[in-house]
Amino acid sequence: ALMRLVFVYNANAGLVAGVLDSIHKVASPATYPCSLCAVTYGPVAMRRQWRDYLARLPIPVEFYHRPDFRAAFPAAADMQLPLIGLVDGARFVPLLDAAALDAISSVDDLIAQLAERLRSQQVE
Repeated sequence: ALMRLVFVYNANAGLVAGVLDSIHKVASPATYPCSLCAVTYGPVAMRRQWRDYLARLPIPVEFYHRPDFRAAFPAAADMQLPLIGLVDGARFVPLLDAAALDAISSVDDLIAQLAERLRSQQVE
């Protein structure tokens, strides 16, 4: 199985949740539960710098919301979200956990930390 990079948002899937989330994010970023969304999305769309970085990665990228992630990876269902992990066959390897993501405040910082974790996993 091919390795892939998985991003898990601490948010529910679906249009209504998406709209509510974007309102919440603009209204009170400090209480927003998904630091991954807060850093990688502007008020309406994914930040271009982040999108460009993802497009250059050598492995496929997948995005999950809380419910789909728990269904897809039952063994990792109790991990704190948001989360960035590497899927290698049946293995789910967390790269940046919720605490790490909560401490990141910019796209630059996120890219630097993720790149470092990917290097340590031999993904260039």
